[in-house]
Amino acid sequence: MRSREFGPTKRLVSEIGFGAWAIGANWGHVDENDAIAALNETLDRGVTFIDTADVYGDGLSERLIARALKGRAGQKPFVATKAGRRLPKQEVSGYSTANLTTWVDRSLKNLEVETLDLVQLHCPPTDLYYQPEVFERLEDLVKQGKIRNYGVSVERVEEAIKAVEFPGVASVQIIFNIFRQRPAETFFALAKHKQVAIIARVPLASGLLSGKFRPDTRFEASDHRQFNRKGEAFDVGETFSGVPYEVGLAAVEKIRPLVGDAAMAQFALRWILMFDAVTVAIPGARNATQARSNAAAAELPALGPETMAELKTIYDRDIKPHVHQRW
Repeated sequence: MRSREFGPTKRLVSEIGFGAWAIGANWGHVDENDAIAALNETLDRGVTFIDTADVYGDGLSERLIARALKGRAGQKPFVATKAGRRLPKQEVSGYSTANLTTWVDRSLKNLEVETLDLVQLHCPPTDLYYQPEVFERLEDLVKQGKIRNYGVSVERVEEAIKAVEFPGVASVQIIFNIFRQRPAETFFALAKHKQVAIIARVPLASGLLSGKFRPDTRFEASDHRQFNRKGEAFDVGETFSGVPYEVGLAAVEKIRPLVGDAAMAQFALRWILMFDAVTVAIPGARNATQARSNAAAAELPALGPETMAELKTIYDRDIKPHVHQRW
C-alpha cells in the first residue's frame, strides 16, 4: 500500500482508505461482526486512513471503529470524523461554539480518544464559507486539544474553492470518480498550491462503478440507493453521484471493455489514484471480502493515456450533461 502526505499535517496516509458510512447506516442492513471484520481486514491490508461521521448510525460507525481499534497493537490509523449534520435544519447559526463543542465531545467519547485526528464540517450551508468566525471556533478547539486538524466535506466545487481560502483548513472531502470529474478542472491545482489534502468520497458512485448492478437490481428500503434517488433525504449527488440510474448503467457497459482483468471497482479506484492531487480515496466495505478487494486496487498498474482519454470521452458524452454544472 502506497502512502501520500496528508496536506499540511505532513502525516502519511494510505492512498486507499476506508469510508465508514456503510457500516453505520443508509446502506441496508450490515451485521456488526461483518463490519468489524471489514475494518480489521482493511487495517491488515495496510490501510491507515478511516473516515466516518457522528451521524452515521447516530454514532454507531464511530463506536464500531473504536471497538475494532481497541484490540489492535501498533500505530493507530488516522481517523477522520465529521460534524454538523446533527442539526435539525442546516443553518449557519447552528455552527455555534456550544454546538461544535458538543459534537466534538460526543465523537471523542464514541471513538474513545482524547484528541480527534481530523474533524470535518459535514456539508454545511454554502453561506458558512463566508463566516470566518466558524473557522475561528475550530481553531479554538485545536488550542483546547480536542482536535488536531480540521477540514470540510463539501457538495460543490465552489464551496471547496472558497474553503481553502481559510489557512487552517487541512483537507477538503469531495465527490470525485469517473462519473464526477469536475473537481479535477480547477480545484485540484488550487488544493495542491495550498497544500490541502483531498479526500475523494463516493469513489464508486454508490456502487454503480462496481459493474454489478442491473436494471432490475433492488435495494433495501433502508438503503439510500432506494430512498434518495431524487434527493428525498439529502443531496441527490450523494446517491449514484447524482447520475440517473439507467444512464449510469449504460455508461458502465461502455467502460466495461476498458477494465481488463481487474474488478471494475478496483479499476475505478485506480482511475482516482491517477490524480496526484488526491490524497486518499475512501471506498466503503460492509464485509472483509469487499475490504480486501478495495485495498488491492492500489496494486494495479497505472492506467494508460488511451484508457484515460476514453474514460474522459464517455464522461463528456454520456454523464457530463447530467452532473457537471450541478456540483
